[in-house]
Formats: sequence, C-alpha cells, structure tokens
Amino acid sequence: MHYSKEEKAMWLEDWERSGKSAWSYAKENGLNPQTFTKWTKAETEAKPYLIEVPAPVIRQTLLMPEILIEKGDMKIHIPLEPVLNEIHGVIAKLGHAL
Repeated sequence: MHYSKEEKAMWLEDWERSGKSAWSYAKENGLNPQTFTKWTKAETEAKPYLIEVPAPVIRQTLLMPEILIEKGDMKIHIPLEPVLNEIHGVIAKLGHAL
C-alpha cells in the first residue's frame, strides 16, 4: 500500500506519542513493520542535530539570560531574575500547558 506524506506524518506523530517501539506500533496498527521502521529512520535522519544561533541572538541572550521551555508551538520564557508576580504567572502558564 502507498501512503501520502500527510498520512506518513500522521502515523509518525501518533507513534511518537505512543511511546512504543516502531515495530510494535506498526503491528498493532496494521502497518508493515519493516516499512514503518524505514519511515521512522528517515524521519530521524531528516531532523537536524545542530542549530546555528546567530550572533545577535547570543548577545541578546547574554544581556537578558532566561530559561526557555518549548512544547509544540508554545514557548515559555522564564527570566533568571524574575520578580515574584512573574514567577506566579509562569507557574500558572505551566499548569495550563500540561
């Protein structure tokens, strides 16, 4: 059977959320385990391991150090020297995000 890029992406996203091995996931979902394992390897190889950070971004980060938490499209910036009100706001955002 031939799957579109969108279908492959859907299967891969669901598999990543499942926490199962590629082989087990494929068998449980009626997919060819060998083919699905190849998809997962292609997906892994396509992801970059290093990301270049432009110098202006590094300079800005040094001036205002922070912790960045990313989950999907959401980003939470936590300044390293926040005031008490900011800490409460961050905790509230984290509670809603989880």
